[in-house]
Amino acid sequence: MPAARSPLPAPGADPGRRRVLAALLGAPVLATGGLTGCSDEQAAPAETGPIELSVFWYGGTKRAELTERALRLYSDRNPRVSFRVTWQGANGYYERLATQAAGGNVPDLIQLDDSVLTEYAQREILLDLSGYVADNRLDLRALPPALARYGQVDGRTVGVPAAQTVATLVYDRGLLRRLRVPEPRTGMSWPEYISWAQRVTRASESRVAGTMDPSGDYRALWLWLRGRGGELYRGRQLGFDPDVLVEWFELWQRARAGRATPSAALVDQADGGEPARQLVVTGASAASFAWSHQFPELQRLTGADLGLAALPGPLAAHWPRASMYWAAFRGTRHPGVVIDVINFLTGNGEAGTVLGHERGFSASLAVRRYVEGSITDEAQKRAAAFGATLGDNLGPAPSPPPKGHSRVRELLLAAAESIRSGEAGTRAATTRFMARADAALAE
Repeated sequence: MPAARSPLPAPGADPGRRRVLAALLGAPVLATGGLTGCSDEQAAPAETGPIELSVFWYGGTKRAELTERALRLYSDRNPRVSFRVTWQGANGYYERLATQAAGGNVPDLIQLDDSVLTEYAQREILLDLSGYVADNRLDLRALPPALARYGQVDGRTVGVPAAQTVATLVYDRGLLRRLRVPEPRTGMSWPEYISWAQRVTRASESRVAGTMDPSGDYRALWLWLRGRGGELYRGRQLGFDPDVLVEWFELWQRARAGRATPSAALVDQADGGEPARQLVVTGASAASFAWSHQFPELQRLTGADLGLAALPGPLAAHWPRASMYWAAFRGTRHPGVVIDVINFLTGNGEAGTVLGHERGFSASLAVRRYVEGSITDEAQKRAAAFGATLGDNLGPAPSPPPKGHSRVRELLLAAAESIRSGEAGTRAATTRFMARADAALAE
C-alpha cells in the first residue's frame, strides 16, 4: 500500500467535527482524516478521562488482525479512546451475543448480519441511529442509497453496512481447465447452470460433482424467486406459496438425478456454511455458493485457483447487500464516541485501506475510490474487481429479513435435507416447512 496518503475528503466534511469529538472526550484530539463532519451545535456533553469501548465481531484471524489494526489507528488519533476487543468464528457467535443481551451486557459496538438485525432492533437491544443520520453526525451520504436503507428496520436506522457483498458462485478454474469445460458465466439461467454442472460431472468421470446442491440455501432460493418477480418475504410473512417451493425443490431433485450434485452426505457436511467445509475447497465439487466477501478466505483454504461469477439468473435479482453491519448497543455509556468509531470504520480512507475487502468492498463509494490500487492481497483484489463489474446492474434492495429469519433458514435447510435423504417427498417437506415457518415469523 502507499507509504503515505492524504486524508479522504468526505462529502460534506466539516472541520467542526474534530471539535465535537474533542468535546465528547473533554480534550483535544488528533486529526482523524476522512471522517464525516457535523457542527459545533451537535456536541454532546463533555466526557472527561479515558474511554474504553468494548467491540465484538465474528470472523477469522485475518479479519481480527485487520480490524484491530484499524481500531489502533483510531486510538492513535484519539488517544483517550481504547478498545477491549473480543472476536470468534461465526459458529456460536449469536448464541454468545444472546447470552450477553439477556444479561444486559452487550458490547458497545457489535457486528451483526441481516439474519438478526430486525430481531435485535425490535427487541430494543440496538441504539436508534436515526437522529445521528438526520444531522450527519453519522454520515451515510457516501453510501449507495439502497445500501444505506438496508440498515433500516421499521423506518429507523439501526445498523451501518460495514461493507457490501453479493451472492457468488465460486468455482475451481484449474479443475475446469484440466477437464476442458468452460467456466460458468454471469447471466446463466438456472437450467443452463445445472446442465453445465452435469457436464463437469461427466467430464470428471464422476470423480468431482459439478455443483454444490443449494436446495436448502436461502440466498439461492431468494435469488431464484427474485428472478421470477417474487421475494422471500412480504413484510412479516413468506413471499411465496407452497407450489413455488415445490418447484424449487423439484428443480434440484432433477439435478441430483442428473448427477449434477454430489452425495447427500457430502452436501450435508457443507450446509452449515463454514468456509473450510465448502465443497469447492474440499474438492468434492467444481463450484460452491458463497458471499463474495468470503472469497479471500476460501482462496486461502485451498491450493486451487478459484474464480467468481454471479449466481444464476438475472443480475437484477441481486441487490446491494450489507455483508454485515456495525451496530451500537442501546445501553452504551458513550453513544457519541461509538458513532464516531462507526464513522471511522466505514467512512475513513486510511481505515478502509487497512480493512481492505476482507468484509467485502467498502460500503462508502468515496472509500472505494480512495483504496483503489492499494489492496495487495490478490484474492481481495479479484473479489473487489468482481464487485465492480456488477456496477449498476443490481436490482432494488428488499427490506432486511423479518424477525424469525434465522429460524426460517434452519427450517428450509431441514426440509431440503429431508428430501435429499429420502425421508420426505417434496410436497410433504414443503407443507411442513410452510407451517413451521409461518409460526416462526408470527412469534
